[in-house]
Order: sequence, then structure tokens, then C-alpha cells
Amino acid sequence: MTLPPLAAQRMSKLLLGLFLYGIAISLMVRAGLGVAPWDVLTQGMVRLTGLSFGLLTNLIGVVVLLAWWPLRQKPGLGTVLNVLLIGPSAQFGLWLLPDFALWWQQWLAFAAGLWLLALATGLYIGARFGPGPRDGLMTGLHARFGWPIWAVRTAIEGSVLLVGWWLGGTVGLGTLAFALLIGLLVGLTLPWCDTRLPVAEPQASPA
Repeated sequence: MTLPPLAAQRMSKLLLGLFLYGIAISLMVRAGLGVAPWDVLTQGMVRLTGLSFGLLTNLIGVVVLLAWWPLRQKPGLGTVLNVLLIGPSAQFGLWLLPDFALWWQQWLAFAAGLWLLALATGLYIGARFGPGPRDGLMTGLHARFGWPIWAVRTAIEGSVLLVGWWLGGTVGLGTLAFALLIGLLVGLTLPWCDTRLPVAEPQASPA
């Protein structure tokens, strides 16, 4: 079955965005300068359990998705594929990339990973197939309790960062750079990657 052009374009954006998201994570991990809070948690869980980074990325996504249930959030296709695909993509990137030892290599790899993650986020959110588990948790808490988005995001990211650091995840200047820059960068990429869905025309009322 052939997809309509718009649906095919959206699906291509979604799949490319999720693949690049995992590669971006692996670039920042290999840079060794500190990673995003959720990846700090994943690194800590790797040290605790001995499981692979990619598998734990998937498992944490599933646990977060289960937290949607009491918040009455409904997952979309993008949500499910986010849980299934980012972990293997990140694991592939970790297999492909070496550790970077020189400082300029580390910062170059981190910067590339940060920019790539912002682009990947714009692609998969712009496909309009539903948010990822972590984004949906944020918006679900906001909708259920009326807490400001910034407060919810800060509380979630701060909590997982502290737990991940306690478990031995890597926290560094890269973690601070991520926190300060990712919102700005996604704000630049999302409008460029967003898909304009057709607006249904109102039905004419019978005479």
C-alpha cells in the first residue's frame, strides 16, 4: 500500500528524527563532557545493572510511558516508535564512534551531538505523530495539575539528573551547556521541520 505524499513525508521525518536522536546521544556520550539529564540517568543505570545503554534507554522510555496512564495521556505512533527506536540507534552510535580523548575533539563531538539532537527533535515532533514519553510526561503533568511548564520540566530534569549522578552517570560542563542551549536550538529547528497539516473544511449546514 502506497502512503499519500503528506503521510509519507511525515513518516520519513519521524523515522529520520528518531534515528538521528540516538546518534546525537551517542556523540555526546562519547565526548565525555556530560550529557542530558535523562542520559545521565541511563548511564547510572548502566553502572548499576550492567545492561546496555540502548536497552536501558528503551526500558526507561517504557516506564515513563506507563506513568502516562494516571495522567490520561494518549500515546501516538510517534510515542511508541520513540520508545522502540531511539535505544537501538543510540547503541549503534556507541558501537560506531570512538571515545574522544583530545579536548577539541570532545567539544566538537559534543557540539555536533547537541545540534543534531535539536534537529532530530524538530523532525520527530514536527512530524506530528505524538510526543515522546518524556515530553508527554511533562505536558501531562502540566495539563493535570496546572503547574507551569517550566516548573514541571525543571522538576523532572532535576530529579532524574540527581538520581543519575548518584548512580554514577557523567555530569559535567556538557550537562550545563545542554540545559542552557537545547531549548533555544529546538526553538530554531522546530518551525523549520514542522509539518502543516491540512485543516478540515467545515461542513455546510443543511438549508
